Order: sequence, then structure tokens, then C-alpha cells
Amino acid sequence: MKPSTLQRIEQVNKELWLLLSLFVIALVLNLAVASGRMLLGLYTLPTVASAYLYGRRHATLTAFASVLLVALLAAVSADQLWHGPAVPTSLEKWLDITAWGGILVLTGNLMGALYDHKTAQVKELRETYHGLMLILRHFISKDKYTENHSYRVAVYAATISEEMDLGPERIEDVRAAALLHDIGKLEISRELLYKAARLTEEEFHEIQQHAARGATILEPIGGSLRRVIPIVLAHHEKFDGSGYTPMSGEQIPLEARIIAVADHYDAMTSDRPYRKAMSPLDVKDIVAKGAGTDFDPKVVDAFLRAFRQGEMEVPAVVV
Repeated sequence: MKPSTLQRIEQVNKELWLLLSLFVIALVLNLAVASGRMLLGLYTLPTVASAYLYGRRHATLTAFASVLLVALLAAVSADQLWHGPAVPTSLEKWLDITAWGGILVLTGNLMGALYDHKTAQVKELRETYHGLMLILRHFISKDKYTENHSYRVAVYAATISEEMDLGPERIEDVRAAALLHDIGKLEISRELLYKAARLTEEEFHEIQQHAARGATILEPIGGSLRRVIPIVLAHHEKFDGSGYTPMSGEQIPLEARIIAVADHYDAMTSDRPYRKAMSPLDVKDIVAKGAGTDFDPKVVDAFLRAFRQGEMEVPAVVV
């Protein structure tokens, strides 16, 4: 997981480059439309874009920057702003710039407020969505292992996703799919799931059906949660096509390939009725050897980086 300070610096750099680019575009458009005259309307573009992309604070600051830039250009060459027979006095010129600048700042502030309001609503919906996932995790659990396994897989998968620089929306999809990846086991008996003896071919086929059954259970759900259905359906597929279906490589959703690594790592490092847990170091080596066959090499590389950084650990207390 990247340090938050570094992420903030990267974000600020992106914002500054974008705003600088918008100012350059406005200047180029100004020269192309009226090479001998400065069109104030074009210098509202950075403020509008800043409000749309970053919110009220950035839009207000960008508006002030636009006003200062126009004021500076006006001070250097006032003739660029006013043409025609009725040339205003110096006081009238600055009153015009002040009025335009005030309207621009107010517009940026109000448009940015709309962005902030929308962002707050999206954040609230996402927190509610994630909370519902955590509650649902308790309902689908047949015992403490299943419950905590889904939680740990969600943490591991989200960590790997962050290491791969997936966007926030895709990371949330990975987290939700990981919490629900074993929901199909609701229709499989507990005795079969935790049978200590070797499974028969028929019993193994029955357990293999849990991915498809999970997708069927989630099918009636609408909204953004529908995006996790293909992930849940494919989380046991193998990169070389030797999984539950012939699906292989890039045909498998990336989110499912991530969960496959996280699921395997947690299953192997946990005690089960039929075997004792393996050490994380041993399982790490097994995952590394599975790159290109069982697992996507890119996902394995991200897993190994996270492991070396000590990020593939989950607190003992499950919330």
C-alpha cells in the first residue's frame, strides 16, 4: 500500500498539470479566435473544469488564479481587452474586470459545491454498501472459519488490488466479490464442506458447483452489486485454463484472478478440519511457483511485493 503522503503529492501534481494545461488551451484558443483581443469567456474554462473534476476549493482557487492572470495581462496590455470607438476609462476597465472576476469566483464556488455534494453522497452510499456487505457476511457464514475466511480474503484481495494500482471503484468490486465469493456454499451441506476424509468424485463435483450457485444467488440483485457476479463465478478459474471451466488468461476477469490468489493464500495459511495451516512463507513460495499456471503472473508479482512489505497480514480481531 502506497504511503498516503506520496499519494497526495501525486494527486496534487496531476491537478497542477491539468490546470496548467487548461490555461494553455485557453490561451491558444484566444489566439486562434481573436489574435489581437483577449476573450474573457475563454478564461472561465479552467474554473469550470476544476469545479467539475475537483470540487469547490479547487474551483475557487482556480477562479482567483484566472482573475489574477487576466488582471496581469490587462495591466501589461489593456488594449487587448477593449476595442471599438467607445474605449472605457481606466476605472471602468478595472470595474469590468472586478465584476467579471467576482462572477467567475461565485460560479466556481457554486459549481464546486455541487461536485462536493455529489461526492459526499457517493461516499455515503459506498459506506452503506460496504456496511451491508459486512452484515451479509455474517448471514452467509456457516461457522467462524467461513466468516473470517471471507473477511481475510477481502483484505488480501484489496491489498493486492491497491498494489496493482486499480481504481477505487474496482477495488470496491474486488472487496465486495471477496466477501461474497463463497455465498454459493449456502446450498452445500456443512458435513460435506468440512469432511476430513478424501472426497469422492461426486462430492468434489458438488463442491465445485458453489461458484455457479453463488452467481445464481446474486443474479436478482440490481445496481452496482451486479458487477461482482462475473467475479464470483470465475474466482476458481486457473490462468492456464485447468480450472472449473476452460476459461483462461485474460478471459478471466482481473478481479477474479486477484481473488484466486488471495483465496488460496488464506486457505493454505488457515487450520482446516482435514489439515493444519502452513506457514505464510511456505505458502508464499507455493503461490510464486503457481505463476503462469494456477495464477496470473502480474497478480503474483503484486502479491509478492505486498508480502515483502508486510502488507499480507490481517489483525487477529475481526470487526
